[in-house]
Amino acid sequence: MIETSRLLLRDWRDSDHEPFYRITSDPRVMEYFPAPLSRPESDALIARIQAHQQQHGFTFFAAELRATAEFIGFIGMLHTPFESHFTPCVEIGWRLGPEFWGQGLATEGAQAVLRFGFDELKLPEIVALTVPANRRSRRVMEKLGMTCNPGDDFDHPRLPPGHPLRPHVLYRIRRDARYHEDV
Repeated sequence: MIETSRLLLRDWRDSDHEPFYRITSDPRVMEYFPAPLSRPESDALIARIQAHQQQHGFTFFAAELRATAEFIGFIGMLHTPFESHFTPCVEIGWRLGPEFWGQGLATEGAQAVLRFGFDELKLPEIVALTVPANRRSRRVMEKLGMTCNPGDDFDHPRLPPGHPLRPHVLYRIRRDARYHEDV
């Protein structure tokens, strides 16, 4: 469990399935993904997230507001599940309901996840990826201190050639750059 002033990042519960489906089936949330998810697809994503947690001790954690215990989406990290020039790696990500956008919640939760990844897991680097047009997520990445090098741009291997969402940008942050630690 990871806590911030406004958020609790925790293990998934059965009661999270319905509100997560509302998020993953919302076309606004899924604008930069191939398609909104069906209920079975959304439930399968939760199962993969939970399996990652069991195998690695971290995942895309369920995110809730501490003040109300309301489920708002996920914020966390996982091992990138495909091969590319920058893998193997650990990716940070978030997916929140649109009613929670613009409040700094993704940034607040992601900052805590970065601390967890660097301080507890001792990861040397954490990456984030998205399509170039996803300005909201790119802004969060920049607020986290992540940097983007055009030489790292890549075509997502799970999307077919010519797909409009295939081109991706990669953001990185290194533990030593973030903390300037003496080794």
